[in-house]
Amino acid sequence: MSYRQARYDVRLIQEMRGRSDFTLPPVEKSEVPEELRRTSLDMPNLEENEVVRHYTNLSQMNFGVDNGFYPLGSCTMKYNPKYADVLSSLPAVADVHPCEDEEGVQGSLRLMYELERALAAISGMDAVSLQPAAGAHGELTGMLIVKAYHDSMEEDRTEVIVPDTAHGTNPASAAMAGFDVIEIPSDEEGRVDLKALEAAVSPRTAALMLTNPNTLGIFEQDILKIAGTVHGAGGLLYYDGANLNAVMGRTNPGIMDFDIMHFNLHKTFATPHGGGGPGAGPVGVKAFLEPFLPSPRIVLEDGLYRLVDGPKSIGKVRSFHGSFAVLVRAYAYILRCGSDGLRAASDGAVLNSNYLRKQLVPTYDMPFGELRKHEFVVSAKKLKDERGITAMDISKRLLDHGTMAPTVYFPSLVEEALMIEPTETETKETLDRFADIMLRIAEEDPAVLKASPHNTSVRRVDEVRAAKDLVLSHLQLKRRLARDLGGMKVKDDGKSCSFCATLIGTDKR
Repeated sequence: MSYRQARYDVRLIQEMRGRSDFTLPPVEKSEVPEELRRTSLDMPNLEENEVVRHYTNLSQMNFGVDNGFYPLGSCTMKYNPKYADVLSSLPAVADVHPCEDEEGVQGSLRLMYELERALAAISGMDAVSLQPAAGAHGELTGMLIVKAYHDSMEEDRTEVIVPDTAHGTNPASAAMAGFDVIEIPSDEEGRVDLKALEAAVSPRTAALMLTNPNTLGIFEQDILKIAGTVHGAGGLLYYDGANLNAVMGRTNPGIMDFDIMHFNLHKTFATPHGGGGPGAGPVGVKAFLEPFLPSPRIVLEDGLYRLVDGPKSIGKVRSFHGSFAVLVRAYAYILRCGSDGLRAASDGAVLNSNYLRKQLVPTYDMPFGELRKHEFVVSAKKLKDERGITAMDISKRLLDHGTMAPTVYFPSLVEEALMIEPTETETKETLDRFADIMLRIAEEDPAVLKASPHNTSVRRVDEVRAAKDLVLSHLQLKRRLARDLGGMKVKDDGKSCSFCATLIGTDKR
């Protein structure tokens, strides 16, 4: 069964019928400085039904967890339960102003305080800050805490070690915090090479950043030896919480002897993921690092919740107290699941992953052994060598069948990598259908794959050029197309989409 995505020739809302015909009320000169005053607003003058249709049409051209399978490895794109959306939209949540006095937001502070306690219990950490705005922001916060801790010990530690299976944000976060990044290889089983780690640690080692299971979906069974090596050199062990969904309820970073970690609430606790935000990446630490957490902290004193600053804190890392609506969603999810439910979610994620893996191998090669946790990485190298089919071809063809593609070409130590994570929210029927599609794609005419996707609103794009040569408006696009097609001169005539579609051709839109 093929899938055809909705297609509309949709202009930007700013290009739709006319401009606003209303004017702003007069402002007393004493109220607003002259350089800040506006005399008009550049807004479209549209009826409600036109606005609703515009954004509904755009939404139907998108793909998300509400309308299809999303096996994006490492990202844990599980379905977001709607009860959490309802609760986060209640007036008591949505209408709270972050500048209100503590006495007026006791309920909000209590919710955040209890969420911190819950995350600490789940992770085996002693204290948590909810302030960071996303996972990578949590990583950076963690690295700043690492730096502050070593500075307090009057130690000049300049290096952070990352394995070659690390998420790309790990070395980026360490570098942004001012550390030199030392990469170490994996061993023949896809785990941290203990000898390479022993050779890498030194008096300069500030921390090792690691996720367990790693991005191959393989559990680091020697984690206590790894921790002993890092701690023996005086460094800290940092847990990337991206893969916590695989182990919660079974074990935790605290038991594994990690000192600091971040949580991805959008991955593990089913809050919205991607789309430009908002996100949440709380940071948890062992007790000896608690004084360095971002300020302010929430404390319970004499029956009231208070916000206090710590004398050794790294300070604020974002405005106010975190992405509150996302925190409410995570709190609701945790309460709804309970400890048994969280463990069942982890068990389901591992079961789904291994069930799907068994169906795809050996049509797709899988390096580094068999048993995996919540995700696995297969390779299309054999298909590329034999038939010229690449991981990118497979991922594009999947879009024609109404499923999102898995992560491709990551981690880099697997050639033609397809990184697949089904999550625990998917049914056996969905997994069977995905496996059937993957197996049929492997047998298809390579020419069909090379031309895919056939049924989406946008065909293949030049991704390298898109990243290096940004086009941020339709007028820029018109000028770019005109230049590429013979130096035509164009103007912003309010018909950008039709103009661009004509130049590009309907088969390449």
